[in-house]
Amino acid sequence: MKKISQLNLFRALASRNYTLYFIGRAVSQFGTWMQRTAVVWVVYSMTHSAFLLGLTIFAEQFPSFVFSVPGGVAADRYNRYTVIKVTQITSMIQAILLAVLVMSGHIMVWAVLLLSMILGIINAFDVPARQALINDVVASPTDLPNALSLSTATASLAQLLGPALSGIILSAFGAGVCFLLNAASFGAVIISLLLMKLPAYQFKKTNKKVIADFAEGFTYIKNTPGISTIIVMLAAISLLVLPYNTVLPVFAKVVFKGDASTFGYINSFVGIGAVTGTIFLASRKPGAHLKQILFISTLLMGIGLICFSQIRNFPAAMLFAAIAGYGSVAQFTISNIVVQSDAAPQMRGRTMGILLMAIFGMMPLGSVLTGAVSEHIGAPATVLAQGVLAVIIALIFSRFLTSPLKKLSPATESLEKLA
Repeated sequence: MKKISQLNLFRALASRNYTLYFIGRAVSQFGTWMQRTAVVWVVYSMTHSAFLLGLTIFAEQFPSFVFSVPGGVAADRYNRYTVIKVTQITSMIQAILLAVLVMSGHIMVWAVLLLSMILGIINAFDVPARQALINDVVASPTDLPNALSLSTATASLAQLLGPALSGIILSAFGAGVCFLLNAASFGAVIISLLLMKLPAYQFKKTNKKVIADFAEGFTYIKNTPGISTIIVMLAAISLLVLPYNTVLPVFAKVVFKGDASTFGYINSFVGIGAVTGTIFLASRKPGAHLKQILFISTLLMGIGLICFSQIRNFPAAMLFAAIAGYGSVAQFTISNIVVQSDAAPQMRGRTMGILLMAIFGMMPLGSVLTGAVSEHIGAPATVLAQGVLAVIIALIFSRFLTSPLKKLSPATESLEKLA
């Protein structure tokens, strides 16, 4: 039984191309979390403003909302392999510029906001192409849910270890070194891409205008309720609940009277829960009732946030931070699996773009809202409200999430036949 479970957990790694993808992304995700931790800590240390923390996250994520659908169209129209190489190189340059500003002593909040906006635009084209590429590098379509879960597991592991490592480096060497390490980590993705053996790219000729591709993507989502309902729920969670991480620096510095290391520890315990959640999802057999798991996970996230917001004993609070992390990881992971598994191949980039628009459109607005509300009622009360909202959202969508498994919608089936 144990052997079978292990095979289920790592079955996607049987593909050489996916293994290379997995390793490259794992290294890069560590750098990404180190930079994210360093950016918010630098901004909060300079301003001591929860509102500016939210604005910093908004600056990175909102451009991804604006450009996510064009990014999805690019993933469907052009060579995803080439798109990803370009985005990795430009992301490396962005991290180097941050490092130069910090190390030269010329760091200013407006410069951080500007570079965060640039990174958001890059990510709008990177994420749809990168997520859709997973379909091209797995050995078998039945391994796709496992591959997506393992990919999320790398992000969760990085979320576990990256902030803690970043906290240590911030204290010992400063934020500039964190940014340089992130810049170096993009090289791992570029190397993994160069080592892959993929079929020659076949250019897709089309007479459609880009705006027609936009409209086709939204029409497809509208006619595929199994996908559209998931996206609506994810949008609500992204706006009202997931931005709880905006005020984690306030918990570290004000509530728990700590420093950069304390902030790193909080993020790491959230990451412990996230890693546990992704391992659980990756070990599920094909055909598992993922929507039911999403319902339970959303409830757990709400309970974890409610308890975390009210407990002042640091070790006990970390237990509930981990529970919140366990619940929150299912939001994107399961939504991603459902969308990629159910979407027709020729619509996959656009459906991913719309899914990401739901995240990158709502989370930055939620971050600003969270920061503004926290300024008035305090971080603990804000996170308490977010926990209650998570429970309410889970209950609103409970009928959809707990209903028996169904086949693909007629719209999806018809498009699958045309693919």
